[in-house]
This record gives sequence, structure tokens and C-alpha cells, in this order.
Amino acid sequence: MSVFILSNRKIISENGQDSFSNEEVSVPNFRIAKCNFDGWKEPTKEELKKKNYKGRTILDYRILSEPQKSGYQDVLEVLKKEKKLIESKLTSNNLGGTQRMFYDLYKEMSGTKQRNDVLMFIHGYAYDFDDELQAILELKKRYIDNPDSPVNHILFISWPASSSVFPLTYFDDKAASINSGNSLLRLFYFYTQFLKDVFSDKDLVPCYQRIHIMAHSMGNRLLQSMMYSLKTENIARVIDQVILLSADVSFRVFEQQEESFIKLPKLANRVSIYINRKDAVLGVSQFSKNILSPRLGKMGPSEFSKIQDLISVIDCTNVKNDLKPNFKFQVGNHWNYLSSSTVQTDIIAVLKDTDQHLIAKRLHVANHTYLLA
Repeated sequence: MSVFILSNRKIISENGQDSFSNEEVSVPNFRIAKCNFDGWKEPTKEELKKKNYKGRTILDYRILSEPQKSGYQDVLEVLKKEKKLIESKLTSNNLGGTQRMFYDLYKEMSGTKQRNDVLMFIHGYAYDFDDELQAILELKKRYIDNPDSPVNHILFISWPASSSVFPLTYFDDKAASINSGNSLLRLFYFYTQFLKDVFSDKDLVPCYQRIHIMAHSMGNRLLQSMMYSLKTENIARVIDQVILLSADVSFRVFEQQEESFIKLPKLANRVSIYINRKDAVLGVSQFSKNILSPRLGKMGPSEFSKIQDLISVIDCTNVKNDLKPNFKFQVGNHWNYLSSSTVQTDIIAVLKDTDQHLIAKRLHVANHTYLLA
């Protein structure tokens, strides 16, 4: 199991260690941290209430060093050395940044475990870094610790959203999410470069495990920003499942003239869009900052007939929020992936690549649209 954080948050020093800041400030380049679960214990109710329950008290992590040079030839050299194909002074300790992350993931995903997929998660608005650490723990519990899930590794995309849930912070988060999309774009290009540098060598073979992307709320804007900038001829289908949760983007993103999400089927094997017509947060978004433009996560796509074989729309309007009884989740209807056991079970089935018509509790409505009850 490996859990990484990719963040374009400001780097600060705390107690002599580099840390990510809670400040709502983004930097041009992202850094990568690896989470350490050795000795981690579930916090008590008393510990959760303490003022010092933040940062590494929530979850220990180490920001990886920057690579000494670009490219992934050093990764190739270390891997070939470990296979006793060459002699070299390099070790994995000489690798930094994405070099070390891709190396660790490749080593673990090449193992014999049946569950070895990677889940890339992009959070929505109103998250400071401490919130993100707690979200990582919840994702681990739901997707790594769950024996029904195919996921064994998480790459958490951290971006400096506002720390307030007040609706007007949506204005600030909109700009921050678009800017942070450049981090995703760079990660995609680094990953394709890794594949080229390492697996062009005949002595190494891909692990053939799967990578999934899950984006919630305004996290979809990061994905949209990346897809806008990604040239069609440079897209490789390296993602298995893309899951769009309560997506705060226009419902027109699959129309040809948008040239953003229309490219997703070139990147992934399947795209699943979870919508809720009673989503109060997306209602605020639509009528405050988006000039009455309907939201994808509330209405579903306006048009996807040309690519419907690769897209599913799952309507969660009638599901019960049985896991989170508090006001935010019950009234907001914006966090079904956290608040509804029915939605969680459905997502697991999607990650397992279950046939869309065979997923339990789905009612086939029309074309590739399903009602979840």
C-alpha cells in the first residue's frame, strides 16, 4: 500500500521539517509527499477536540526531495540494477519527486496482490490542508481497507481551496482550481514520459494494473483545466475509470465546442457521472457565479450521444444519506459519495469494472442513464 500527496500548496517549515501550508496560496510547481501509516491509530473523541489535532498529528507524511535531473533514466537504471542486469551506484534513495513516486508504485503494483489499483482523488471546495489529511484517512478506510475494493494505492491531489464553507468562497476557489489544473497537466506529461523512458527498454515490462480518477465538486474544474490544455494528439488511454462526483462544471462540457471533457473518452476506458437534482451547493453555484449555467453534477450532460458507449450517468437524487446524519450532508446533497452507502457500493462496482447493466440497485432509464435507489 502506498499513499501519496501531490500538492501545489506553499511549503513551510514546522519543527525543522518541510510541511504543506494551510494558507490559500498556490505555487507554480507541485511537490510530492508520501504518507506514513506506521504506528497510526484511530484518534479518540478527546484527541479530535484538541487544538493540536492538525498536521502530522492527523497523519505523518514526508515531502520527497526534488529530482537531481529531469526524466526517468535514473529510475530505469535502479530497476535494472535490482534485476541484476547492470551494475550501478544508484539506489532508490537517489530518486526524488515523481521519480520516487513512480518507482514505488511500479514496485508495489508489480507484486502478486489481486488488489493493486491506484485511485487518484481530486477534492472539491472548502478544504484546508488539515481537512485534506483527514480526507485521506477516510479514503483509505473506504477504498484500501475495504476488501471489496480493487484499490490499494491513493494519489491525493491537494490544491489550496478556501477553508470556509460559506458559498461566496466559491468565487476564490474557482480561480484556484483552474490554476491548479496545471499541476494535473504536468503530472500527466511526467507519467507518459515515465512510460516512454522505462518501458521502451525490453528488459522491463509494465505492471498492467489500473489507474482511476475520481473528482468531486470543484475538483472537476482541475480536470477540466487539464483537458482544455491537453492536445488531442498527445492523449494516451492510460486511465481505466473516471468518476465525476457532483461536478461543478457546465453541463455542456461534453459538447464538441467545449473541447474539454469531450476528450475524456480518449484518456479513459469509461466515464461515470454521478448527479443529484437536489444538490443545494450546485444550486448556489449555478445562480451565484455561473450566470444560470446548469451544473453537470445537478443536471447531467446536455449532449453525449457521440460518445455514449463510454459514458454512464447515475442519478442519485433518491438515495438515502444514511452514513452522515448531520445537517450539512442531509440538506446539501452534495457529498453522496461520503453520506450514502448505496452510492459507495455503486462506486466500488464501477472501480471493479462491473458491467453497467449488472450493478445492483440500478434502474436503467434510457440509453446509458441509470436511476440509483
